[in-house]
Amino acid sequence: MTTTSTLLTGTAMGLGLIAAVGAQNAYLLQRSIRGDVNMVPIVVFCVVSDALLITFGVAGVGALVEAAPAALEVLRWFGVVFLLGYGAFAAGRALRPGAGLVAGDAARAPSLLGALGAIAAFTWLNPHAYLDTVVLLGSLANQQAGDLRWVFAAGAFLAAALWFPLVGFGGRVLRGLFARPGAWRVLDAAIAVMMGVLAVGLIRG
Repeated sequence: MTTTSTLLTGTAMGLGLIAAVGAQNAYLLQRSIRGDVNMVPIVVFCVVSDALLITFGVAGVGALVEAAPAALEVLRWFGVVFLLGYGAFAAGRALRPGAGLVAGDAARAPSLLGALGAIAAFTWLNPHAYLDTVVLLGSLANQQAGDLRWVFAAGAFLAAALWFPLVGFGGRVLRGLFARPGAWRVLDAAIAVMMGVLAVGLIRG
C-alpha cells in the first residue's frame, strides 16, 4: 500500500471505531448541548486519550492486553458500576419534570474537574476501548509493512482529531431544539437506556 492509501485506511478504520455510539460520545454530546462547561479541555482529553491507546497498540501493547485478562476483568466491573450509576442519574432526570432540562443551568453544571473525571471514566474504564483501539487497531497497524504502521496510526490519530471536536463543539447547533424541556427528558431517557445496554454488554462480555 502507498503512504496515502495507508493513511486513508487508518483514518477510515479509526472513524469506524471512534464514531460508534457509546458512553464517551453520549457524554461528550450531552455536555456540548448543555454548554455548561468548557469543552476545549474535554475534547483535547478525548483526542489525547485515543492517541495514547492507538500508540499503545502500534507499539505492541495489544499482546500484553490480551495476556492480562484479570486486569480487563477488573476494568469491566468498574465500568459496569459506573455505567449503571450514570444511567440511574439520567433516568432520574428523565422522570422528574423540570429536573436539569435547561441548557447551561448553572445550578446543575459540573465543575471542569468533574466533567474531566467523568469523561476519563467513560474512556479508560471501558475494556472495549482497549480491545477495539489497542488490540484491533494495533493489529491492523502492525500488518502494514515497516514504517507504514505509523502512517496507519497517523490516520487513526486524524480520525480522533476530526471526530471529537465535531461532537464536542457541534452540539451547540442543537441547543435550539433542546430549549424545550421535553427534548431533554427524551435525551436523558435515551442516555439511561444506552448506559444500561452498555452495562449489560459488559456483564455478558
